[in-house]
Amino acid sequence: MSPFPIQEMTLPVALSGTDVIGQAKTGTGKTLGFGLPLLERVVVPADVEAGRARPEQLTDSPQALVVVPTRELCTQVTNDLLTAGKVRNVRVLAIYGGRAYEPQVEALKKGVDVIVGTPGRLLDLAGQKKLDLSHVKALVLDEADEMLDLGFLPDVEKIINLLPAKRQTMLFSATMPGAVIGLARRYMSQPTHIRATSPDDEGATVANITQHVFRAHSMDKPEMVSRILQAEGRGLAMIFCRTKRTAADIAEQLERRGFASGAVHGDLGQGAREQALRAFRNGKVDVLVCTDVAARGIDVEGVTHVINYQSPEDEKTYLHRVGRTGRAGASGTAVTLVDWDDIPRWQLINKALDLPFNDPEETYSTSAHLYELLNIPAGTKGILPRAERTRAGLAAEEIEDLGEPGGRGGRGRRGAAAPAAEERPARTRTPRQRRRTRGGAEISATPEATVEAAAAAPAVTEEAPAEPRKPRRRRTRAGGPGHHRRCRTRPGAGPELPRP
Repeated sequence: MSPFPIQEMTLPVALSGTDVIGQAKTGTGKTLGFGLPLLERVVVPADVEAGRARPEQLTDSPQALVVVPTRELCTQVTNDLLTAGKVRNVRVLAIYGGRAYEPQVEALKKGVDVIVGTPGRLLDLAGQKKLDLSHVKALVLDEADEMLDLGFLPDVEKIINLLPAKRQTMLFSATMPGAVIGLARRYMSQPTHIRATSPDDEGATVANITQHVFRAHSMDKPEMVSRILQAEGRGLAMIFCRTKRTAADIAEQLERRGFASGAVHGDLGQGAREQALRAFRNGKVDVLVCTDVAARGIDVEGVTHVINYQSPEDEKTYLHRVGRTGRAGASGTAVTLVDWDDIPRWQLINKALDLPFNDPEETYSTSAHLYELLNIPAGTKGILPRAERTRAGLAAEEIEDLGEPGGRGGRGRRGAAAPAAEERPARTRTPRQRRRTRGGAEISATPEATVEAAAAAPAVTEEAPAEPRKPRRRRTRAGGPGHHRRCRTRPGAGPELPRP
């Protein structure tokens, strides 16, 4: 059977204009399963010239819309549709956040046939009257379950309300929970549910992916990953982490160990994220450390290993992570490292997917079975030998200026120079003049001047009588001489209290 069963089953139904719910495993060609029908429904000038369409059907407003949950998936779907629509000169535009508005607005003014976008930026441009969705004939929700998980449902409903009531709607995803089916009932008209599987591939994951699950200690994981990355036959590798901080830390550790690594996570600006993905696709880096933002739909040829550095949150996330390898009929290896604290979570995932790894084997970087199962050469250490450091590295890939907030590199890019602060003009103030005086006469700092000033000062003569000093009040006990009502005395104390 073809490695793309979803395309064979979907194309006839989608081309007829029927609403479709498409479900298939990762890496089985869902993008072209909905992309080709979209491109066929678009009317271009060549169709009018050939008599296949009427002139009034031509428009510069979008005729098809694809909504995706992540920016990375947006760029990938756009590139796939541009490649497939090149023969018919279909204009495809990606609209997503992290980029400047102006280039996207200019492209919309020139005219576009198919839009691929994320919900937030689509609503922004539609609210500014820059994006007209009134001519859309076909809508696709790609990775529909992920949009529901990320809380995009209200935005998706707002977008749907901006579209014509008469249209074709298609939902595609590898997993199809009940919430997606509920969305389909509200916004689709008698949809055809297509679930594509191969007869020899009954499991939840693709059969040609070899899976390994190890119980590992968090302090030993960097060393384990470094040795796994030196396995025989290893091509490109993706490492998935649950948190942005862990992804950034592991990418830096691997770089210090000699691996050409890049990172994709939410703390990076869009320019830095796209730089890392381009470097990964071009082979300048062979290890991509990322969060689950890159677990959906990213299709890079040559990924042989996927390593789950941290256990995924649920079974759907596991399927999408593992699905980055073993795509389009190729084989791959998936390794999951489970902390002691994550064993209960993993056992739930294992039960949901019916996997044989309910009690993962305790494994360390020196364990013999790790070397044997993953074909790691004997004697391999956690630092890549200098002779094998042949990749150009992330710095060899130029970072594109996307006009994003925060400057050229965006947030979190290492080595990004901070903009030079504007220097403040120095405050001009009159210096304070200090004078030294003695006896009312000004004196200089030099000893000679001091002597002269002292001689010039008027001397005190004996004829000038000194001012008489007031007699000092004595404190006595009550009733004694000099006593008055304000004296501080203590009964029974001595004749006089000591002064403080």
